[in-house]
Amino acid sequence: MLSVILLMQLAVGAFAQESFEPYIPEEQMPDVVECVPAPPQDPSSEFDHDILRYMWGKQQRKDPARLQMAIRDAVWNLDSTLVILGEPFGLKVSKTDTPAIYEVLTRGITTIENIRFKPKAHYFRIRPFAYFKEPSIFPQDDDWLATEGSYPSGHTIRAWACALLMAEINPAAAGAVFARAWASGESRVISGCHWQSDVDASRPVASIGYARLQTSAAFRAQMALAQEEFRRLIKCCQPSK
Repeated sequence: MLSVILLMQLAVGAFAQESFEPYIPEEQMPDVVECVPAPPQDPSSEFDHDILRYMWGKQQRKDPARLQMAIRDAVWNLDSTLVILGEPFGLKVSKTDTPAIYEVLTRGITTIENIRFKPKAHYFRIRPFAYFKEPSIFPQDDDWLATEGSYPSGHTIRAWACALLMAEINPAAAGAVFARAWASGESRVISGCHWQSDVDASRPVASIGYARLQTSAAFRAQMALAQEEFRRLIKCCQPSK
């Protein structure tokens, strides 16, 4: 298991820009501000729940294994996401070994997660660590993270989008993949970088993007190739009788 120090090092620079061509331009994706409720007001009973979950997250950091998972989940790199969710998916995904699956996942996730920009800018919600004037588990990133809105969670959208696409490729692994993607969202609460309501909103936000993605003919064609590639590779890996 990777040490906490090594994982912290991996998280540094974890938000480097990636470039994958979306199937649908951002401006043609649904406007999340129009279809998802605003984040909880402060004060409100909903915001009280966010505070309680923030405190819960701080307690979770005392568990070394869960802290390691939260740090690993924070790496903003699609290849890292594919490795993490590739474990329950049942196949190692890479540009070299699974080119069709890699393309539909990277381009599909990029298409879906691009819908986060409008609500982040519109609400510009303060992040938990900034609200409480405490460091997150990534203090080296806190200054610039505070300049970006907290609602919704881009990491959670990414993980949930990946799970939706992986479940379409391998339905048999759907339960395990979604369970891991759910834990990835909770990691954002544990990190102190997102409120629970940010994470809760992000899953339906990803589903909205996924539904729009289905209307792309290019995506549908690539998904068919990915499904065929998966069936072929799994068949090759099965022991002969």
